[in-house]
Amino acid sequence: MKYWLLKSEPDVWSVDQQIKAGSKGANWDGVRNYQAANNLKSMKKGDLCFFYHSNIGKEIVGIVEVIKTAFIDPTDKKKKFVAVKVRFKNKLQIPVTLESIKKNKDLSHLALIKQSRLSVMPIDYKSWKIINNMSKI
Repeated sequence: MKYWLLKSEPDVWSVDQQIKAGSKGANWDGVRNYQAANNLKSMKKGDLCFFYHSNIGKEIVGIVEVIKTAFIDPTDKKKKFVAVKVRFKNKLQIPVTLESIKKNKDLSHLALIKQSRLSVMPIDYKSWKIINNMSKI
């Protein structure tokens, strides 16, 4: 199993909308960056992803699970980019802010800090555990 971070602007797709999608999940689509798209292609069924609210909030608010691996993104007219399908797992008791992540020296290597514009990124297991502990799960 691998771990990931998915970014979404909450006024476009929020964790609450993800919750409402229910057990059938929702497509994680609209990704048009090649590096982020390659990350989507690397995802496997059962992988877990932090759900990060970007721009508004700038915090990790939940966890979703990959339930369908990469397929052609239905929102891409040129059929170049992929999407995955994710299902809501849980909401963090305490959202983990970007500010608090930046303050933790053990997380300074994360793409969330080093490549702040990247919308889909891997998270190593140690960092996954640290962030979960920060959220008081």
